[in-house]
Amino acid sequence: MRIGLLSNLSAGRNSSELGRLLHSLEGHRDISHVETSAAGAVPDALAELANEDVELLVVNGGDGTLSYALSEILGEGAFGGRVPLLAVLRGGRTNMTALDLGTSRDSVRAMAGLIECVQNGSGVRDVVVRPVLRVQYGRDSASNSTTRYGMFFGAGVIHRGIELVQRTFAKHRQGVFGASIVSAVLLARMAILGDSQGVLAPDKIGILADGMALDRTESALVMATSLDRLFLRMRPFWGEGAGGVHLTAVAANAPGFARALPGILAGRPGERVNEENGYLSRNADRVHLRMDCGFTVDGELVDPAPDRIVSLSAHDRLQFVRI
Repeated sequence: MRIGLLSNLSAGRNSSELGRLLHSLEGHRDISHVETSAAGAVPDALAELANEDVELLVVNGGDGTLSYALSEILGEGAFGGRVPLLAVLRGGRTNMTALDLGTSRDSVRAMAGLIECVQNGSGVRDVVVRPVLRVQYGRDSASNSTTRYGMFFGAGVIHRGIELVQRTFAKHRQGVFGASIVSAVLLARMAILGDSQGVLAPDKIGILADGMALDRTESALVMATSLDRLFLRMRPFWGEGAGGVHLTAVAANAPGFARALPGILAGRPGERVNEENGYLSRNADRVHLRMDCGFTVDGELVDPAPDRIVSLSAHDRLQFVRI
């Protein structure tokens, strides 16, 4: 099995750790390694790895790098008619997918273990399957649209919160550190102070889940993911259904938010956290959103646009190797 490594040198990883990883690979000429310094270089990098018949693709970057890679593999057919096995190193500022998969903090150790499994003939172990979000957006859901693939979608306040993190913290602090602080502050303002101004202003988002229109005038937040958990082990989804899109939405001024918040973040809300009170969580097959606000796919920001349709699904299921 041929291993290929895609490293995003601008993903925000500590340069000394990246140097350790690259140094550890110097004796492994059988591993195809391509380095990029910008998202625009990902298509050419993947084309090079595909031409070398890579069967196991290791992505050394953050959630944004993985999203670009998934978009090329699933949306543009970067590997032709096949999809390689995937592994994800914790090489970026935000690494929610890697954390969800249980990737080792030490990328050198993780990569060494993977190489050993392949080279000693035992093959890769501990393969898990994850659905991948397909995010299509434009003026309508069929034409003149853009498609992105990733693992997390957030709209409105989440989009503005990420903008705040990027304005407030240096690049090396914009990952879990910055996101944790900003999330804690914003959630406290919503829950305790009832703040709904500025970054926390609600958004008009129409929601259609599996063909059922949901009665929402304004939403405090809307998120969707195909991961089992988010950063800080948060699991803010608890709905029923067999769909691959974990959708959670909280209406503006939903009652009892301060008391409900700990249970919501843990995925164990109380009885009053229900759709009648403005709390929605479902595992949907398809979700359509009509909105004017901006959104994010795996930390990459998409600016607001009037009367935009965003369609979410998760029909592609890929194999990831825990390392």
